[in-house]
Amino acid sequence: MQNTAHIIGAGISGLSAAVRLANAGFKVAVHEATHQAGGRCRSYFDGATNLIIDNGNHLLLSGNSHARAYARAIGTEAGLVGPERAQFPFVDVKTGQRWQIDLGDGRWPTWVLDESRRVPDTGLSDYLKLAPLIWASEETLVGKSIPTEGILYQRLVQPLLLAALNVDPPEGSAGLAGAIVRETLLAGGQACRPLIARDGLSAVLIEPAVKFLQERGHSVQLGHELRSFVSTDGKVTALNFGGEDLIQLGARDVVVMAVPPRAAASLLPGLKTPTEFRAIVNAHFRITPPPGSAPILGVIGGVVEWLFAFPNRLSVTISNGDRLVDMPREELAQTIWNEVCEAGGVSGELPPWQIVRERRATFAATPAQNALRPGPVTALKNLFLAGDWTATGLPATIEGSVRSGDRAADLVLAAKGS
Repeated sequence: MQNTAHIIGAGISGLSAAVRLANAGFKVAVHEATHQAGGRCRSYFDGATNLIIDNGNHLLLSGNSHARAYARAIGTEAGLVGPERAQFPFVDVKTGQRWQIDLGDGRWPTWVLDESRRVPDTGLSDYLKLAPLIWASEETLVGKSIPTEGILYQRLVQPLLLAALNVDPPEGSAGLAGAIVRETLLAGGQACRPLIARDGLSAVLIEPAVKFLQERGHSVQLGHELRSFVSTDGKVTALNFGGEDLIQLGARDVVVMAVPPRAAASLLPGLKTPTEFRAIVNAHFRITPPPGSAPILGVIGGVVEWLFAFPNRLSVTISNGDRLVDMPREELAQTIWNEVCEAGGVSGELPPWQIVRERRATFAATPAQNALRPGPVTALKNLFLAGDWTATGLPATIEGSVRSGDRAADLVLAAKGS
């Protein structure tokens, strides 16, 4: 008889576990509490701009091996597009200065040896000062490990770590920052080519996964919220969805819980989870970008941090955005638009726009909060955890989400074989 894997949550981590287990021969049943798959990585129609927009501008890199393998498994890796070479243009909106970092396409960070390819006005010695991050522990602060001032920090390290950690970098976990540096700057341009889901996150990473599962006879139920686990003798024996909706588990069935931390702690009392979160603010403007606009532009010296150019819109991401969540929407939109005009080479009145403020976008990647991230194994031997907030060794990223789902699936497969 075929074993069933019940996946609780249809975000990226849950879907990656589902796809992996489906390919390994399990019967898969995905249960999603909301009425849309994707979690914090999804697209939707926005009436204000009359566009399909993403709830967040998520950037992948060519070195994100698990995320790319997931896209490959559902047949959409070609939907992740980007430049041929790992080049990142920047602009300082205070001074008007523009520059480009060219990481090349090799396996080694030889770009730091070439003055024309590295951050202007920096020398090799500046980059060597980042070395302590490579072996830093997760309990150490970034601010205690490397210099958090100077040109290299302002023009590259701060924007990179702010985007990855979603906290002010000095207060972030040096170990998590080190993982980012090892997999990006230290891995050479081959690992750093930016990849964007140009047709939208749902179209590339979510809907194809749901279709992949359904076409193979697996189930994906939306609006199906788990209320509690029923357990006996250290195992989950039933899933309670409320009322008479109770699913009994077979002796070899398994559960992967891939829900946000608050929901996970409610379903599994006593589970240790992060308790502090940071906001991310995204802005979308309906406008055709100027010809030759970079797919992604780093912005220094203002409110805007990253400017994304899509075929029919310009979108902005601002990390660690708690300071902006209560700012009047119109005022915030105009402030951002003014910087977009300066940075992106556009002009004119404020076009149709939308502000998306995700108040609990990611856990705060500080040492204290990182220490609260649980591993994938629980006290119930057929229940495993997944999610970017679990202990993945990375901050809360798409790559971390997929790795957590893959890891949970691999533990299920290992338990099956034992």
